[in-house]
Amino acid sequence: MVSESPPGITLPVLEQFLRSAAPGLLSGPLKAGLLSGGRSNLTYLLTDGRRRWVLRRPPLGHVLATAHDMDREYRVLAALHPTDVPVPRPLVSAGPDVLGAPFYVMEFADGLVLREPAQLAEFATRSKDLAVELADVLARLHSLDPAAVGLGDLGRPAGYLMRQLRRWDKQLAASRTRDLPELVRLGERLGRAVPGGQSPAIVHGDYRLDNVVVSPDTGRVTGVLDWEMATLGDPLTDLASMVMWWDGMSRLDSPVAAVPGETPGFAGSELLIDRYAESGRDLTELSWYLGFACYKIAVIFEGIHFRAGQGLTVGAGFDRLGALVPALAERGHAALAAR
Repeated sequence: MVSESPPGITLPVLEQFLRSAAPGLLSGPLKAGLLSGGRSNLTYLLTDGRRRWVLRRPPLGHVLATAHDMDREYRVLAALHPTDVPVPRPLVSAGPDVLGAPFYVMEFADGLVLREPAQLAEFATRSKDLAVELADVLARLHSLDPAAVGLGDLGRPAGYLMRQLRRWDKQLAASRTRDLPELVRLGERLGRAVPGGQSPAIVHGDYRLDNVVVSPDTGRVTGVLDWEMATLGDPLTDLASMVMWWDGMSRLDSPVAAVPGETPGFAGSELLIDRYAESGRDLTELSWYLGFACYKIAVIFEGIHFRAGQGLTVGAGFDRLGALVPALAERGHAALAAR
C-alpha cells in the first residue's frame, strides 16, 4: 500500500470527494494501491489506516462501449446486497468529473481471491465443497426474481443470445489489429446455431472462481465481484463461463490466474455442472454455451492485446494474453463439434 497516487487515481482529489460524499467515512489520511487481478477494469485497495475499501474504475485509454459500466455494477451491488447472494455493500459512486472516469467505492470483502497455484493447493482437499458452493451461489443468483429486487429493467431478455453475439462481434472488430480467421469463423458458427434459450435470470456476465471472495476458514463465498457486465439474459452463459475458468483454460499457460482444474486433487468441472443441474435448468445445449464462452473470452483477450500494444494496460502479464486467442478459438470450435 502506498500513499502516492497510483495510475488512474489522483489521491488528494479522491480523498476530498470521499470526505464530502461520505462524511465520517475516513478517520485518517487516505492511501491507495492497485490490487492484483482485474483483466480490464482497474481495482484499488483504499485505507485510512483503520478500515479498508475497494475502488473500481474503467481501464486507461481505449475503452469498448458498454464493456466497463460502473453505474451498472454499482446498481447491481445495491440491489443484491440485501439478498442471499453475497456481495460487498456499495458506498458511493461518481461520474468522470472527479477522477476523469466513472468509479465507485464499496466495502472490502474479507477472505481470499483464489488466483495463485499455492492458494488453490491449500484448498485441494476441500475442492469438492468449494465447487458445490460456487455452483450453489450461481443457482441462487439465477433463482432471484429480477423485478422483486429492483432489477426488472436491467436488460432485455428477448433475443439475448443473438445480441450477445453481435456485441462481441463488434468489440472484436473494434480491437482487432491482426488476422484471426478461426475466431471470426467461430462467431459465424455460433450465429448459425443459437439455442432457443432458457427462462431469463440476472446474469453476472463473468462468473468464475477468481471473481469471488472465499473464506479461508469455512470455504464459503463471502462476496461475488465484478458485476459490470450484469444484465437480464440466459443463465447458462454464466454456467459456461464458470466451467471454462475452472478447467477449460487448462494447458493454455494463462498469465492472469491459476486454473483450478490443473491443481492436483481438485475436482473437475463435471461437479460444477452436476450441482448446478439440480436447480432444474435444462443443460442439453451446454456445448453451444461453452463455445460461446470461448469466443467471448477470446474477444476480451484481444481487446487487452490491443491496449497492451498501446501501453495502456496496468499490471503484469497482460501483454501475453494475445497469444491465447487462437487457442481459445480452437477450443470453441471443439465445443461446437461436441453438440
